[in-house]
Amino acid sequence: MLAQAGVASRREIEEWVVAGRISVNGLPASLGQKIGPGDRVKVNGKLVPLRFTQRSPRVLIYHKPEGEIVSRDDPEGRPTVFERLPLLRKGRWLAVGRLDFNTSGLLLFTNDGDLANRLMHPRYELEREYAVRLLGELSEEQVRSLTEGIQLADGPARFNSLRDEGGEGANHWYRVTISEGRNREVRRMFEAVGLTVSRLMRVRYGSVELPTRLKRGMWMEMPEAEACELAGLPVPQRQVQKNDRDKRPPKMHRTTPVAR
Repeated sequence: MLAQAGVASRREIEEWVVAGRISVNGLPASLGQKIGPGDRVKVNGKLVPLRFTQRSPRVLIYHKPEGEIVSRDDPEGRPTVFERLPLLRKGRWLAVGRLDFNTSGLLLFTNDGDLANRLMHPRYELEREYAVRLLGELSEEQVRSLTEGIQLADGPARFNSLRDEGGEGANHWYRVTISEGRNREVRRMFEAVGLTVSRLMRVRYGSVELPTRLKRGMWMEMPEAEACELAGLPVPQRQVQKNDRDKRPPKMHRTTPVAR
């Protein structure tokens, strides 16, 4: 219920329960505890209003530029992706996975912790697709190593697919897909075979592709019906009727980050 309310992700909330930061009716909460409409749930002593009817999740599609960090708090004071997002009256935006400071492309946000967990949890093995520019060109042996599997410091890794996209001069482009989201995994895999990534851009996350008309620094909200489908929820009847009347594409938004 707390995840659905956008308080935090499931994983964070489980840690809060173990730490004793959540109470139900004045008593410490326990993992897996069931609650109903009459229960009073507090986080850090603050009452959280909960809705027990289905609420459609909201999902933002954001084209992250290089030079932004996927974090709310950065000791170095760098620009964050959250500065560009619209304000929520309740809950908060949860980033679905991360992109490195120097990586651009598709980044999803949702106000639903259950959906965030569904999109990020390793058991779902959602495929990510990246456009990669290398300084140099891969040999057949390097391609075979990257697709059959190589050993990194934190375990084995492999690309599901690797496609040559051509290039000129010292730069060469490839398209790769992978079903994991470990820290800097794509960059580290190419470094392991002796090549440096000069540009990295995520173009797809699961079934969601980065729209070609969505420029860097812009965001658009996913239509409610598509967000429900992504979450495995039934589409509200009112939205089905609205979609029959309105076939316009979702609106894109350009925002200016907070000045520093």
